[in-house]
Formats: sequence, C-alpha cells, structure tokens
Amino acid sequence: MKGVGSALVVAPVNKQVRVSIVDDHESVRLGLQAAFTNAGFDVVATAAGVPELVETLDGRELDVVVLDLSLGDGSSVTENVKAVQALGAAVLVHSIADRVASVREALAAGAAGVIPKSSATSTVIAAAETVARGDVLNNLEWASAIDADRDFAKAQLGRREREILHLYASGLPLKLAAEQLGIGYSTAREYLDRIRAKYVEVGRPAPTKVDLLRRAVEDGILPGLDPDGDEPA
Repeated sequence: MKGVGSALVVAPVNKQVRVSIVDDHESVRLGLQAAFTNAGFDVVATAAGVPELVETLDGRELDVVVLDLSLGDGSSVTENVKAVQALGAAVLVHSIADRVASVREALAAGAAGVIPKSSATSTVIAAAETVARGDVLNNLEWASAIDADRDFAKAQLGRREREILHLYASGLPLKLAAEQLGIGYSTAREYLDRIRAKYVEVGRPAPTKVDLLRRAVEDGILPGLDPDGDEPA
C-alpha cells in the first residue's frame, strides 16, 4: 500500500483483518460492511452504538473499529474511543470534515487516525489496514485542518463540567458549588478530576485552582476575569 491520500493504491490484505463498524446510519454501515467484505476483511460486527457493539461481540476479538464521531445516543467521543480501546482494537474515526473539535477530542482519547466521510471507500479500507497493524495514520489533510483550528487545544468539557469549573474557578468552594448545582460533593469532585484529566490530555495541565482559573478564562468559560490575578478565595 502506498500512502493514505487521494491517489491511493490498496495492497492485498495478507492476514484477514477483523473489523467492526459503528455508525448510527444503517446505509453507512451496510456500505462499509460490503466494501470491507469485498476487500477480504473479516467484518465481525456492525452496530449503531458502542454499547451495542460490545454486546454483539460477546467477547470476540477485533483489530480495528471504524467509529463515527457523532452517534445519536448521547455518548461522548472520549467514552466511545476509550470503550473501543478496552476491546483491544484500534480506533479509526470516520467523520465529516467540519467537526474538528470532536476530531481533536478523539485523537486526545487515543484514536489511531481519522478519515473524512467524503473519502473514497478504498481510502477508508487502506486506513483501516494501516491502524489495524499498529501504525498511526499519517493523514496530512486532517493534520492541516486541525492545526489551523484555534480550538485545537481546548479541553472538550461537557455542560456539567463547565458549570463546575465556572463556579469553582470563580472562587466558590467545591462543596458550595456542588450544593448550588444540586449534586453531591463526591460527584463534584469526580467532575473536577475529569476536568483536570482533560486539560492534561490537550497539553494544558491545571493542577492548582489558579491554573483552573487561567484555563477557564482562556477557554471563555470565565471571560471577564484576569487570568494573572490572585487565586480566588
């Protein structure tokens, strides 16, 4: 196989690669299933979501999962990538080109590569073969798109995480922040730990409250504060 790109030559698959497809559009699943089968892959399962995939597999092993970023079940990109990795499979993200922030989150979570949904089927197949053998997909088109995006290094925080960060970084003790949001202290602590982990993943660690304040300002969660000010009380 020559490099993954617009002018692609797909080499024959020497060892049958075990692949699964996760997409909430049946037409996409069926189309990819047919293409991978015709290319000599072992299509182990297809599913509309990751939990369905896990249940369908019932312990069977995989080499790679072609994963849609925007599933309709309310799941997050990070949890889907991590759940697939827990199966022992590489993750090839299959996404439309305008979802750069979600792509960044997927790569931070450990996805081995990203292929646009506009790509030719042969390109998707070659990319799956690449990540299945343990290589990281070198996709210059997506690297350029991500590097050009100003939000590339933003931690992808959920609504509740942003609320906790907003209250805590602006000076409220975590216990009071939890009470204001109607959640338990331990739950608030879990959100805070998750927030810090996400900032580590994008190369912007925030071990202290001052660091969290700076991150909140940088990411527009607390737009009116001075990031170089003193630590909130």
